[in-house]
Amino acid sequence: MNHQGTIALISVHGDPSVEIGKEGAGGQNIYVRHVGDVLAGKGWKVDMFTRKVDPKQEDIVEHSPNCRTIRLQAGPLSFIGRSQLFEHLSDFVDSFLQFEHQTERLYPLIHTNYWLSGWVGLRLKERQPMRMVHTYHSLGSIKYQNVEDIPLIAEKRVQIERNCLENADRVVATSPHELEDMRSTLSEKGEVEIIPCGTKTETFGLVSREEARKRLDIPQDQKMIIYVGRFDPRKGLETLVRAVNRPEVRQHDFHLYIVGGSHSDQKDQAERDRIENLVHSLDIADYVTFTGQLDHSKLPTYYSASDVCVIPSHYEPFGLVAIEAMASGIPVVASAVGGLRFTVDPEETGLLAPARDDHAFSECIDRVLSQPDMRDRMGNAGKQSVHDNFSWDGVTDQLSDLYQRLLLDLHQEFVQLQSISQLNETHQRQKKQQLRTAKSA
Repeated sequence: MNHQGTIALISVHGDPSVEIGKEGAGGQNIYVRHVGDVLAGKGWKVDMFTRKVDPKQEDIVEHSPNCRTIRLQAGPLSFIGRSQLFEHLSDFVDSFLQFEHQTERLYPLIHTNYWLSGWVGLRLKERQPMRMVHTYHSLGSIKYQNVEDIPLIAEKRVQIERNCLENADRVVATSPHELEDMRSTLSEKGEVEIIPCGTKTETFGLVSREEARKRLDIPQDQKMIIYVGRFDPRKGLETLVRAVNRPEVRQHDFHLYIVGGSHSDQKDQAERDRIENLVHSLDIADYVTFTGQLDHSKLPTYYSASDVCVIPSHYEPFGLVAIEAMASGIPVVASAVGGLRFTVDPEETGLLAPARDDHAFSECIDRVLSQPDMRDRMGNAGKQSVHDNFSWDGVTDQLSDLYQRLLLDLHQEFVQLQSISQLNETHQRQKKQQLRTAKSA
């Protein structure tokens, strides 16, 4: 195994050492952790920096000889929501620089995740020579187009997103559609490469639908619909609930499993309460199960047991759930928005419907439930698509190539500056020698 170099992955609010499937572990945590683990296996030394939120947490968590999570103090040692974290980012920068000083380790390349980490990266880039890669995970410039109550931090966030695009050495777009969104809402400037998110293909699709249902005690002849994700109005759960209440879906012996949620997040809990109230008001509580957070080892079994995975989001920059479902061999019915138009191949691996259109979603779900042959064909095609395009091994190969190119560029710049410095020193020596010669003449 060749030693590639040392890099820092920065994820201020998403702790990559949180056990996947537990509260607080979303798509960003999964992305950073898997990128770190797989890159370490390819010979990189990877330090993943995040914010310490509890005095009981370890400062350093060793995941493997080449991969660890480093928790830095920035503000109080307590959980702070993303919208309130900005005022503590300067502390994070100082803690990062202090860690470098104490360990005598400099990071020639950093990969920042989400706009909060992007701000940190831009400040670090001002302080020392390095190359910066940035991944958005979510664009505020798009998000706020679909939000009624725009937060006070919105203007600052969009400006920082623009600064990242224009000043990072490279921005990673996870789909062509995310790139389009960047260019149309942020800036035409900046260097961007498209590298998708990945999934652990070896984790999903390991058991048949029949075996999965035996393990979960789900009737073999029932039509199982699954949703996986947070409780957030932008995730479009209301559209899904209203869709399954329509006659197109009600004609089937179906059951909807809503997987996910966090009792520690007040916004999340408020949306869950709202959706549960809607389920009861529509009198379909007997057909809907709220599983809550699932251990990540159990999630693949739920996917495998399902007939269809529905992703009714108003906006998704990529759509990690889509590729998890496809890797499990089940078709996806998703909103025709953002990265979902990239991950889901219409009529091949799933179906796309207009966001917020419960009638269109019910028709798509009905098509899958009514045609087992189509369901299986799409499921097999989805599994092959993920294997070919979205494995973590393939994704990190692309990232590794990007990092190597940027580090080579940094090295060449350093050599060039060193040569200029040496030329200046030689020129100064020559001038001094000429002065001494003139004085002695």
